[in-house]
Amino acid sequence: MKKILLFASGSGSNVENIINHFKHNDFVTVAGVFSNNPNAAVLPKAKAHQIPTFVFNRTELQEGIVLQRINEIQPDLIVLAGFLWKMPETIVQQFPNKIINIHPALLPKYGGKGMYGMNVHQAVLENKEQETGITIHYVNEQYDEGEFIFQQRVNIQECQTSEEIAAKVQALEHEHFPKTIEKLLTPDTSF
Repeated sequence: MKKILLFASGSGSNVENIINHFKHNDFVTVAGVFSNNPNAAVLPKAKAHQIPTFVFNRTELQEGIVLQRINEIQPDLIVLAGFLWKMPETIVQQFPNKIINIHPALLPKYGGKGMYGMNVHQAVLENKEQETGITIHYVNEQYDEGEFIFQQRVNIQECQTSEEIAAKVQALEHEHFPKTIEKLLTPDTSF
């Protein structure tokens, strides 16, 4: 059985989507949901699915408490699904090509520190982009600079607001993120 460990900071729509995708899968299980936000809506969602949760602060992340908890679970894949903090080098180095993130734009555009959620969609709108999309990538020591795994584009010419763009991007995330995770954990499945 392959184990996924999910990290999230907010509402957890991607987390819940991933949990539902793998709920009846005989080969992949969601082993836990970790969050840096004790008030994150993702936590009750995970608990409703009987998935263990762990809340941590910045000190616990930097000083190895989180790494210790990760090692207790021994995940096959760590999935950042709306996790807003940078992963420490100690964790990245211990899990090379085992940590992935989803970014709500077509990297390398609109990436880097501070570029998340509505900040990204507002920048895309202000720059009058014709399209945007999602990028699923490996996590390295820099924000949004890891090797790309998957990108999907969507036309946004008719979008008038950042909220409309966000809705289109979230639809792509929900469609493609669980499938990409499944392909990464099932080597005989091609992209």
